[in-house]
Amino acid sequence: MPTLVYLEDHEGELVKGSLGVLTKAAQLGGDVAAVVCGSGVQGLAAQAGRYGAARVYVADDPALVAPLPQPRVDVLEALVRERGFDTVLFGASVLATDVAAGLAARLPAGLNWDLVDLEVRDGKLVGRRPALQDSVYADVGWKGEPRLALVRSGTFEPVEGGGEAEVEELAVQTQDFSRQAVMLERAHAESEGPSIEDADVIVAGGRGLGSPDKFGLLEELAQALGGAVAATRAVVDAGWYPYATQVGQTGKTVSPKLYFACGISGAIQHKVGMQASGTIVAINKDPNAPIFEYADVGVVGDLHQIVPKLTELVRERRT
Repeated sequence: MPTLVYLEDHEGELVKGSLGVLTKAAQLGGDVAAVVCGSGVQGLAAQAGRYGAARVYVADDPALVAPLPQPRVDVLEALVRERGFDTVLFGASVLATDVAAGLAARLPAGLNWDLVDLEVRDGKLVGRRPALQDSVYADVGWKGEPRLALVRSGTFEPVEGGGEAEVEELAVQTQDFSRQAVMLERAHAESEGPSIEDADVIVAGGRGLGSPDKFGLLEELAQALGGAVAATRAVVDAGWYPYATQVGQTGKTVSPKLYFACGISGAIQHKVGMQASGTIVAINKDPNAPIFEYADVGVVGDLHQIVPKLTELVRERRT
């Protein structure tokens, strides 16, 4: 099963989500290759070998400096057709989703999206996709080849295996229509510390905080732990915290080593976004809150008293 994994880069680093997909592809076995597209990305190729790629194709060209999908679709279309890959995997992001959809239309090929698992069954690739508000899972397949799969963000954790990859440079040729879109400006949200997708520790808050100003308690704990702050949908819909921090079915999927759920009831929509966390600690004054059903550690009490004391203890241990 010749498999190609699209590796996305951001600010000089390969994106964690795409490296996780590469790790999973290597675990499935077969001939696994990766492709990196951008400008000044030659140095990133060696990283891919450590996560399971036997070969890394590098499309390094000024035409790919902006994170626009169509020039990347041009590169991937030519690569898939010329090298005969029967499977192409993507880690979900805004850019990767556009690239995957464009490639599916160009080839043409079948695209399964929002996958949370992949396995080889009887020699065929099978994907697993949530349905009915993530209350059930459905196995999905492909009618033909090549097979394209878009994996939900945060599903697979990158694991280094220590290997080396053979690197091959690609000649970049783009279509006239692919060069029509021009990026005029890139804006970044101001933030401190790691993003919730990359953080090893996340401190998340829900409506149990009582008011938006109480997020300051979580920010102090996250800072002490070197982590990031996240929120539930109800909180961001109320304007208490930015949408970029939303975890859940309609937000982001995260898999930190440690996840604090503060004042979060634990509805299924939130659970699906953080259930892959290593250790889940729930703090809630309601002993019957659903969050306690799947938390590793449960604390029944007033978070407004518990969180500041916890922050103080963390700071004492770190001094």
